[in-house]
Amino acid sequence: MGRIRVDKIDLNSPNLAINGGAKIRTKPWLDNITTGEEEKIALARVIDSGYMSMFEGSHTPDEPFSFYGGPEVQSLEQEWNEYYGCRYSVSMNSATSGLYASIGALEIGYGDEVIVSPYTMSACAIAPMIYGAIPVFADVDNLGSLDSLSIEKLITPRTKAILVVHQFGIPADMDEIMDIAKKYNLKVIEDCAQAHGAKYKGKYVGTIGDIGIFSLNVNKTIQSGEGGVCVTNDKDLHYRLSLIRNHGEAVVEGAKYDNITNIAGFNYRMTELQAAVGRVQFAKLDKLNIERLKLIEQLNSGLEEFEFLVTPQEKDNCKSTYYVYPLRFLPKVAGIKREEFVKAINAEGINFFQGYVKPLYTQPVYQKKHLFKNAYPFSAIENRECRMNYKLGICPNAERLHFEEMIINEHIRLPNTKEDIDDIINAIKKTIK
Repeated sequence: MGRIRVDKIDLNSPNLAINGGAKIRTKPWLDNITTGEEEKIALARVIDSGYMSMFEGSHTPDEPFSFYGGPEVQSLEQEWNEYYGCRYSVSMNSATSGLYASIGALEIGYGDEVIVSPYTMSACAIAPMIYGAIPVFADVDNLGSLDSLSIEKLITPRTKAILVVHQFGIPADMDEIMDIAKKYNLKVIEDCAQAHGAKYKGKYVGTIGDIGIFSLNVNKTIQSGEGGVCVTNDKDLHYRLSLIRNHGEAVVEGAKYDNITNIAGFNYRMTELQAAVGRVQFAKLDKLNIERLKLIEQLNSGLEEFEFLVTPQEKDNCKSTYYVYPLRFLPKVAGIKREEFVKAINAEGINFFQGYVKPLYTQPVYQKKHLFKNAYPFSAIENRECRMNYKLGICPNAERLHFEEMIINEHIRLPNTKEDIDDIINAIKKTIK
């Protein structure tokens, strides 16, 4: 079947729920609950041990406590290494902490710039500023990941790293990004919070750059309530991440570690309880991803006939794992605004939301160039020559996706089934007819 073209969608039909007609779906959508008896058993194991956290913030701990945490934490990290084929993993109490620790471990600070995405979670742009560096926003492609062409135009001698986000679980174009990083001697951080198990040309995302960061937040594919894991193949970066996680300033003297730049006294430690749940969830990852991809394939198949909708298509030699379903709505092709379309299909009992996140540079911290007292870090002497143009229009693709085109659905995951996805497809077809 060829693609269906419409001159203009007419929303005046009395059959539409928005006009008083019967809804396609009346039953509620179920929450994404993936925990069960296995997690209860794991939690009981930790509680019965009497030790719910076993970190020691010193270089010479007494057993059973350790600078590297307890058996659940260390087992989770080892299992992460085995799955992703990396040398080192460092668990954190959140992926946000992982982002902050990664900037610190790479010795980024005053006078430095980090290229970041404007179309993602706010911590990605805040992380450089925690250490006094400045975020520079590159634009994104039509799937929401950093556009390599946009990156290279922004590089100056101040640029020290690129923070890549594998947005929506879709791998960014890592060959191009790594070529740029090599050309300009830049570090690469991969934010894989939404991309558990995703692959780029046979390699797991997170293992391609210098540091990869995964999230175990309650909303992610696998979760421990809160939590995160950093991965790296660099021995020194592993140690620096571990120092920043666990009161490193109290450890470096005993460890005779000389490079104390950015080794401040944070507590980013994961508990034994979180790690135990995370281990059980991690064992479920492949099954959960398989079920998601079945629902994605069904939804793509049901919607690809419509010219005014752009379904997310897999990149060559990549494997996406889809944290959410990103669908682009083309208002000029449809003949109506996105807001009208979403209002009509949601009236049928479907839950789409618009835009994902507003481009980060529109937030007050960038518009006012003020984070800490005295407008630091923007006012720091080392940063006065940094480019700080955060005006609307600097990332036109991100703005177009947010304000005009992107619509998101979260129901492409268990416990939803083929019948639930049919409701989404049928609601859109009804609206078109």
